[in-house]
Amino acid sequence: MQKVYLSDSGPKVSEAIYGFWRWEDKGTDTLKTMDRVVSLCLELGVNTFDHADSYGNFTIEESFGKVIQQKSIRREDLVLFSKCGIRRSPSGVTYFDNSREHILQSVESSLRKLKTDYLDIFLLHHLDMLSNPEETSRTLSELVSSGKVKHLGVCNFSVFQHQLLESHLRRPIVTNHIELSLDNTSAIEDGRLDFIKQRFSKPLVWAPLAGGKILNGTDPKSAILRARLEEIGRKHDANVEQVAVAWLFQLGALPLIGSLSEDRIRNAVTAATIRLSQEDWYELYELALLK
Repeated sequence: MQKVYLSDSGPKVSEAIYGFWRWEDKGTDTLKTMDRVVSLCLELGVNTFDHADSYGNFTIEESFGKVIQQKSIRREDLVLFSKCGIRRSPSGVTYFDNSREHILQSVESSLRKLKTDYLDIFLLHHLDMLSNPEETSRTLSELVSSGKVKHLGVCNFSVFQHQLLESHLRRPIVTNHIELSLDNTSAIEDGRLDFIKQRFSKPLVWAPLAGGKILNGTDPKSAILRARLEEIGRKHDANVEQVAVAWLFQLGALPLIGSLSEDRIRNAVTAATIRLSQEDWYELYELALLK
């Protein structure tokens, strides 16, 4: 798989990125499954892995660290992301925390669990509206200066939130993780996608298949999309999933793969080689805008 620069300041990443958002901790089975998935990704040229402190109830980073430690791969040949900012209280309330203490604690924990000296990108998982942006940016800058973090990113930020944080930083934010698919194109309409490109960056896209909704075609809009994706796929000897992901690649977005299925991982990787016609791309976009 081809490697591309995530922004004009780096780093270089695989076009498809594997993310552990939906993973759950299942003990020994988690390690076996992770070894299989990571091995397949590396075989296919996917060397970029997206983590967060909270994934798998705070266990997935440690499992990944154990698996990767057993493989004959140099650290410089991997690109590792992690993020923090989403927390849950003992009573079950979800809240956001961009405080200095939480950021520093999270980074140290991620480095220890992933068994690495640095993160290629550290992202704020969500904006904490109660945080002091000057303190947050100062903390992020210190992490970069220390060498524990190479680049900075954000996740689920609006244009104005992105601008607010970056206005206090002396270095660019290299990406914003956004939700984008043929079922949800709001990032195109509200300007987030254009703003990311204006910053000479590529967006990372989570839920590229709307959590399987596009594949299943269970509601009227998804059924229409699926039928047209099948028709277009026949032109390229491709399936629905490959065409839907190719639509995102052509927009300049990099999809986050989260499936445990070998076939679906391969579909996402091979989608990068499919080039849709202008007519087909825009027809799919028109269908995506249907209510």
